Amino acid sequence: MSISDQHLTGRTALVTGVSRRKGIGYAVARQLAALGASVFTQHYAPHDAATPWGADDLDAVHAGVREALRGDAVAGSAGADLRDPAQVDSLFDAASALTGSVDLLVCNHARSGGDGSILDMSPAALDGFWETNTRSTILLTRRFALQFLDAAPEAAASPGERQARTAPSDPVTAPKVFWMTSGQQQGPMRGEVAYAASKAALAGVTATVAAELLDLGIVLNTVNPGPVNTGYLDPGSTDRPLEELEAWKAATPFGRWGEPTDPARLIGWLAGPAGSWVVGQVITTDGGFSLQ
Repeated sequence: MSISDQHLTGRTALVTGVSRRKGIGYAVARQLAALGASVFTQHYAPHDAATPWGADDLDAVHAGVREALRGDAVAGSAGADLRDPAQVDSLFDAASALTGSVDLLVCNHARSGGDGSILDMSPAALDGFWETNTRSTILLTRRFALQFLDAAPEAAASPGERQARTAPSDPVTAPKVFWMTSGQQQGPMRGEVAYAASKAALAGVTATVAAELLDLGIVLNTVNPGPVNTGYLDPGSTDRPLEELEAWKAATPFGRWGEPTDPARLIGWLAGPAGSWVVGQVITTDGGFSLQ
């Protein structure tokens, strides 16, 4: 990659859910680092250890991110259980301390596994996915936005109320936030009711939050990466029926699952000048999977 391609030089990104080298978060962190950004990553290995695909070597994960850095960029990392609002705050504080600010936020973390059908739902199951996937993403986005205010709002906004824009913002250099969803609006996800509900909430509120952030000069987009094989689709570690998986993959337009680098390239593009005019969208990058 040439110097001219490093359009994120001088910017700092916080990427959550970076605990496995097969994961989307790892690919995103490396992509942003390769584009010149300093990168702070969050991990929560106990979640991975409880899944069939298992945990990774965190030292190797961090080394892989550092290896992708360019120029004077730096990297940092911290473990955090984002179900705990106090740890959401401490994570953001640690990320801010890396270079003094956070310019890009990628909320990639998610709870997976331990779900069920509508007949299996319980308050605990629904709350667990909501706390991890939805509530923490919204609270982390709030912390990101507050750093661009002189003071926190004194009172809750009324319905329809807008923040005053004090000056025009530059979409190229604007702070940017990325959420992740999973295409729940495009088809059923049987046996994953709690997960689908938590991710669909993010897709559904994207336009509202994007409009509010835009008043502060912040750009939000949500990415739907489609079925990306992060290990949960491998024969040796999947929690799904193998025959159904093979038939499903064969029916995809390109005959393969998505790879973590596929959504990572889109996020890298959206974070830079070329994607600066895209705001408030839920963007699908699934190789035509939703068209089959």
